[in-house]
Amino acid sequence: MQTLTLTPNEAFERYQVIRSRLPMLPEFDSGLGRMKTANHLGDLVSFYDVFVFDAFGVLNVGDVAIAGARDRIDALQRAGKRLFVLTNAASYSFPSVVVKFQKLGFAFGQDELISSRDVCETQMLDMDPAMTWGVIAPSNFNPTEVNFQCSVLRDDQSQYDNVDGFIFLSTECWQNARQSLLISSLQRRSRPVIVANPDLVAPREVGLTLEPGFYAHDLLDQLPDLDLTFHGKPFASVYDRVEQLIGDKLNRERIAMMGDSLHTDIWGASVRGWGSVLVTDHGFLKGQNLEQAIQDSGTRPNWIVPSI
Repeated sequence: MQTLTLTPNEAFERYQVIRSRLPMLPEFDSGLGRMKTANHLGDLVSFYDVFVFDAFGVLNVGDVAIAGARDRIDALQRAGKRLFVLTNAASYSFPSVVVKFQKLGFAFGQDELISSRDVCETQMLDMDPAMTWGVIAPSNFNPTEVNFQCSVLRDDQSQYDNVDGFIFLSTECWQNARQSLLISSLQRRSRPVIVANPDLVAPREVGLTLEPGFYAHDLLDQLPDLDLTFHGKPFASVYDRVEQLIGDKLNRERIAMMGDSLHTDIWGASVRGWGSVLVTDHGFLKGQNLEQAIQDSGTRPNWIVPSI
């Protein structure tokens, strides 16, 4: 049911509209002079001890690994760097995330893979176990994948009205008609909404697809007092998970987040006090006016590289 609906420019402008809902950025000089460029990530090995990678647009585009990405990861591992993948892709259960990266050819350990969905499900352990959640999920979703009671939302209005809250995992089966059912149900009775992927769009082999964050912000446009929680970049819970795994030797200035999106990857790293590396030849900013995008976004990477 997914269709391509936003151009990169339209997606960027939408991020600009909803920026007040993102974590507050630190203040810094808005000039471009302090940014540095490098040929690839190998040039930055001496500056950082920990590298955290976005997946889409950095390691892969859709189901295809980016050329050179596997070799770069292997080289960083040989250099003794700690590596993590921090992905907002919430369509997959954690075991499926592990399998996905294995199929792409990356040798990441399970403790190096962090998905916003897995963090979300961990946070759900603190919720009332008696609650039944309406789940917006992909077509292959099995309710046994999650640790809470749920009902998969389709086209029956009563499903929406009878659950105690909503969890947004995927847009594969979502469409405007179902979004309208959700909105009307929340207008009648407000309940919590949890979003396991804050991205507005994702780069695929054929272009950009709408992601859960797009529909979540549509909800907030129409229901500004809605109790809505995001898990995923640039929001705090996923960074908490990374830092817990790093442990006592944490030095935020020696952590580098590498991503293709100013409003998620670079924004979240800036808020957290991490270094940041923006990749430009793949993903969200490919072919865009980079300097203008950085100026307009209000956030700035420490480094710019064409590819990993």
